[in-house]
Amino acid sequence: MTLKRPFIRPLIICAALLGAGSTLTACVPLLIGGAAATTGVVVVDRRTVGEQVEDKSIELKIGGQFRADFGDAVRATVTVYDGVVLLTGDTIGTEFKAKTTEVARKVENVKSVSNKIDVVKQMASFSVVSNDIWITSKVMTTLATTKDIPSRTIVVTTDRSVVYLMGLVTQREGDLAAAAAAQVSGVKRVEKLFQIITPEQAKRLDDAARGGGSSGAKPATTPLGENSTGTSGAMGGDTPPAGVQAIPIQ
Repeated sequence: MTLKRPFIRPLIICAALLGAGSTLTACVPLLIGGAAATTGVVVVDRRTVGEQVEDKSIELKIGGQFRADFGDAVRATVTVYDGVVLLTGDTIGTEFKAKTTEVARKVENVKSVSNKIDVVKQMASFSVVSNDIWITSKVMTTLATTKDIPSRTIVVTTDRSVVYLMGLVTQREGDLAAAAAAQVSGVKRVEKLFQIITPEQAKRLDDAARGGGSSGAKPATTPLGENSTGTSGAMGGDTPPAGVQAIPIQ
């Protein structure tokens, strides 16, 4: 039996959501938690297993506190990579947005918070959220099938058709990933919140991941677009630093 085209997209979305709940907790799920609607991450990446588990734990703690403190007043997706927290979604009041940053910062092992939650009159509808799921799946597929992009180490989050990319990548890898994501239909803008490493550091991390061994000390990283010499890896503040780049879609 051949499925008609209108039924394919809803089935893919449902499969993605179901897949999030069936993944073993020892690994980071393919689609993560409260971010399951709009965030995708490939299981194996340049973080250690322990770092992936810690990031997942931070997501769950922040998401649980948001539900307890704000209820339906905030629709938030929490995405964490190497202790750096990205908040996306929407809320009905500026006071709620400010409080989400405070709550996230108080969670143990959080390095920094980038709050991209929009203050709106009306929360995103189911169709908007569904479209974000669809865009995330298309971007992940594009990254996975584009040469020289380490899709396994890139986390994709979509909110209101704006795509956010996080991960440990080289400058060239980050540029390639953003350019590829920008070509996906339906994407309004791509924002890069990468932590930049050198090609030598990337090779060492990849070799360690393939061999199952330790990569040694964590390499120093910088926000995308900055020189990596002697700079820490966390992105500070409530908004991305100057090095984080946004690509508008023409």
